[in-house]
Amino acid sequence: MNTTLEQWEASVAGLWECADSYTREGGVAAMRELAGACPAADGRAAFELAGMYDSMGFEAEAGAEYERALELGLDESRHAQLAVQYGSTLRNLGRLEESIAVLQAAPTHESTGAAPRIVLALALHSAGRKDDALRVAIEAQLEALPRYQRSMRNYAAALTDPAGS
Repeated sequence: MNTTLEQWEASVAGLWECADSYTREGGVAAMRELAGACPAADGRAAFELAGMYDSMGFEAEAGAEYERALELGLDESRHAQLAVQYGSTLRNLGRLEESIAVLQAAPTHESTGAAPRIVLALALHSAGRKDDALRVAIEAQLEALPRYQRSMRNYAAALTDPAGS
């Protein structure tokens, strides 16, 4: 019996719901099996497998799958999520400049909100660029402020622009 894409997506969602109950190797094995059964020809199976590798602490393996997912292509939501996850993985692997580049190029999407900018702030901080990191973190929160946006934007800009904008 062939699995429909909807059934496959539901199985993936179910696995993520109980991922904490798996051992590291068990979670990866379960997702690898699901990835092999994916009826789509795009990068969604590689994306989900990368996410499980990442979640279970296998960052190097996750990186390879994220790259494969990009090569195969993703929808807008998964592409935005991949940028956050892959950028974080690269940071964890110490590949800071690559992490920063991925996160700076991250597409905006409602599925990720401010997460790309927050992870970018972490990557900048890890790279020793503390003022840039704080600026990005402040700017990531501007939309959530009911007031003081202009002041906070100016304070953030002054962190990296001595003339203050």
